[in-house]
This record gives sequence, C-alpha cells and structure tokens, in this order.
Amino acid sequence: MGMKLLRKILLVVFVVVLVGCVFVGLMGYNLYNSAVSRISLRDKVEEVRGDENFVVFSDLPDDLVNATIAVEDHRFREHGSIDLISIGRAMSANIKAKDAVEGGSTITQQVAKNLYFMTEKENISRKSAELILSYYLEKNYSKDEIFELYVNTIYYGNGYYGIKEASNGYLNKEPKDLTLDEATMLAGIPNAPSVYAPTANMDLCKKRQAKVIRSMVKYGYISQDEADKIKLGM
Repeated sequence: MGMKLLRKILLVVFVVVLVGCVFVGLMGYNLYNSAVSRISLRDKVEEVRGDENFVVFSDLPDDLVNATIAVEDHRFREHGSIDLISIGRAMSANIKAKDAVEGGSTITQQVAKNLYFMTEKENISRKSAELILSYYLEKNYSKDEIFELYVNTIYYGNGYYGIKEASNGYLNKEPKDLTLDEATMLAGIPNAPSVYAPTANMDLCKKRQAKVIRSMVKYGYISQDEADKIKLGM
C-alpha cells in the first residue's frame, strides 16, 4: 500500500508540473507571438543596426569582447539559447545565499529582453518568451552578430544605452580605442548600472571591475601579470 500511494503521489506531482510547464510555455509563446507580430525579428534587428550610434563587431576591441563574455556569460560561444550549466550554478548560489545573488541568463537571452521585453513585467511568462526568442536569435544570427546586438542595446548607466554612448560619455573616446583598463571597467557596469556605474559609486565600480579582471584570468583571456597592471576606475 505504501509503494502504491507513493506512486500515485509522484504521478500527481508529475502531472501538475507538466500542466504547469505547458501553461507557462503557452503564456510565453503568446507573449512572444504578440511581440514579433508587431515587428518581426529581422526588422527589429535592422532597426537597431540602423541607429547612428550602432557599432559593428569589427570595431569592437577584443579586450571589450573578452571582458564582457568572461563576466557575463563565459560559455557564450559554446551553448545554445540557454545554458543549463549556468542556470544550475546560479540556482545553487542563490539557494546557498538565500537571495538572488547570481543570474542564469545568457547574453542571447539578454538580447531578447532588450529587443522586445524591456517594458514587460519580469515574470515566468516573460522569461519563457525570452527563451523562445533566444532560440530564433541563435538560429538566425551568428554569435558575433548576437554579441554585437548585446553591446549596442545594453544599458551602461548614467543614461547611456549601448557601448558607443558609454564610451563617449564616460571616457570621451570611441569604442575601438578602448584600452584593457577601460574595457574591463565598462564590461562590469551592465550587471547593475545604478550600482556599478563610475558616476554612481566609484568604489563599487572598482570592485566590479576587479571581478571582471579575475574572470578574464580564470577563463584564460589574460595572464595574472597582465591583470596586475590594470588600473581600476577611470
């Protein structure tokens, strides 16, 4: 009787979870479909590319690309639209900390959000819609193109959207001219612009930059000797 009861309970739990997943998936698909029916993904991407401040991938310095990938999504070039390893790691970290201390969103998912869902309330339906859109981004665009969209749509604090505005505004220079010191500083801001922008709190900005640098060393983008020579802040 005990085993039969346990099987029934597990079956009920499985059905409830399955129904919940289907419901969330449908809600997410409806949100995704509503978004792309207003403007297609191709047209939305072309709209972003048509902005006068758009910076093409070939004009992005390697240091900025590497610093951003190292701290935001170090498996970016390996995974698809989602990264189950990162999600699992983030869940573990958040459970241990009893707080949301780490996110599991990929760069592609962040692009999906930036393109269509910035004004949508953050909930599980929006996350589902982002996952669906991420699939189509990965299917239709290269990793370089997705990264290009990321740095041109992400918020860098102080009213600066995109890497050109951030580079011009904070440092009075073009993105292609960024040094390693400057690239590591800028790469740390999007995680929490109101906290890590140099105009918001220089001490926290430097702490975040130090994390970027450690990530670059950890994933083999720079040596420890190179890291030790980087100047923190502006």
